[in-house]
Amino acid sequence: MHAVERTETAHGLENHGLYNLNTVYWNLPTPEIYEHAILRREGSLSHMGPLVVRTGHHTGRSANDKFVVREPESEAHIWWGSVNQPIAAERFDQLHHRLASYLQMKDVYVQDCFVGADPQYRMPVRIITEYAWHNLFARNLFIQPRPEDYSTFVPEFTVIDSPRFHAIPSVDGTRSETFITLNFAKRLVLIGGTSYAGEIKKSIFTVMNYLMPFRNVLPMHCSANIGPDGRTALFFGLSGTGKTTLSADAARTLIGDDEHGWSDNGVFNFEGGCYAKMIRLSPKAEPEIYATTQRFGTVLENVTLGSDNRHLNLDDDSLTENTRGAYHISAIPNATLEGRGGHPDTVLFLTCDAFGVLPPVSRLTTEQAMYHFISGYTARVAGTEKGVTEPSPVFSACYGAPFLPLHPQRYAELLGQKLNEHRAQVWLINTGWTGGGYGTGKRVDIPHTRAMVNAVLDGKLKDVPTWTHPVFGVAVPESCPGVPTEMLNPRNTWRDPAAYDAEARKVAGLFQANFEKFASEVSADIAGAGPLAG
Repeated sequence: MHAVERTETAHGLENHGLYNLNTVYWNLPTPEIYEHAILRREGSLSHMGPLVVRTGHHTGRSANDKFVVREPESEAHIWWGSVNQPIAAERFDQLHHRLASYLQMKDVYVQDCFVGADPQYRMPVRIITEYAWHNLFARNLFIQPRPEDYSTFVPEFTVIDSPRFHAIPSVDGTRSETFITLNFAKRLVLIGGTSYAGEIKKSIFTVMNYLMPFRNVLPMHCSANIGPDGRTALFFGLSGTGKTTLSADAARTLIGDDEHGWSDNGVFNFEGGCYAKMIRLSPKAEPEIYATTQRFGTVLENVTLGSDNRHLNLDDDSLTENTRGAYHISAIPNATLEGRGGHPDTVLFLTCDAFGVLPPVSRLTTEQAMYHFISGYTARVAGTEKGVTEPSPVFSACYGAPFLPLHPQRYAELLGQKLNEHRAQVWLINTGWTGGGYGTGKRVDIPHTRAMVNAVLDGKLKDVPTWTHPVFGVAVPESCPGVPTEMLNPRNTWRDPAAYDAEARKVAGLFQANFEKFASEVSADIAGAGPLAG
């Protein structure tokens, strides 16, 4: 194995406070990273070529261990609270110094990448990792520079990722030995005490969520695709709502599956890869994503591997439900490598309403769209978490609260501005229950959901008459191609209409209770655009 010294002279690691390292491996290609990861016993080569790794006891994000440095440059802009916990600059510097000392005489891996497919808004980032496989993760997820870019590459933001280094809470001011700390003044992210590679991806997403609004770009936690007619659509939704499944359509071109910006030029992908859930992945339902588990270059986290034949078992959740695959977007046949699309004329908010009261498809006004965007509603069903015995509401502002450094109102204002400017129509799609809540009714069939989504995207609902839902105030189409008419009014699918009315008012009350913390920050038109709890 050898070091590739492509960028050391352009901007060395001493600029990040790192000295006396053993060997620095700069921008290794995928096959060479494989060799390092396997020789270092970081992962195993599986049948057909993916690299299978384990992340230890951290099999997901450590949201409670994320901190933002309180410093003069950004302090007035940050949405302080449980999402963005403050940490003193002195504590950050101390942690940085100790981390740098820990890495002395150790090997590190560097990937110099870009985030942002639009060259006008593209940001160079440097990912420095203790693990070789984390470096491959970064190489898959971010945008790779051209060979000629390396000689002049200077990062605007840097991530130093060291899973084996642990914080000392009493000394460093952290909650535990795990930490994800962002310093916007020093343009530096420190990650330690966790092997979950998703922290790298989401840290940079948080950075973009901070920087882009100052350039009149709306950063979005959504997927995006382009139809045969060249029109772009956005799909917002929390985990379990069908965002990845519904946007992965063989008839449409995928821009990206998770993080995008909406600028004056149109929509652009922040990333160059995908980070998809793998648990119980079906080759029939999601053939394109399934195919990535059969290719060299994919990194699979916490997927079990047959000891005799190295075959994958995607149905095994013994390590976690959150098994993941990281792969370059070129692995998806119908994806655009340009990572860009025009201004969307259709925006879909996906929600999985386990109470069974929201209409399966409805049209929103701009004010309603801003209200639902700030709310970010879905529902958790019984059995998904310990102690959950009945449906429970989940509200995550802008469909991505953990990654919002600024107040949600800032993003909602940008959304409203762009919806009005480009005359985009927003639709609310309920992929959850009908005929009753979880345990009584049944989940909306995927073919019916796809029929509604296709009708929206094809403009087939544009001139269909609508009626206004008496509780939620949304415009519900009277008919939809490929969907039984009785399904469109959820009240008609319940055996007891009075029980539906009561449950609908209950869910409306949940919306109102959640929105109280935002009401003073938004206009009366937006605050009044939500459900009625009367």
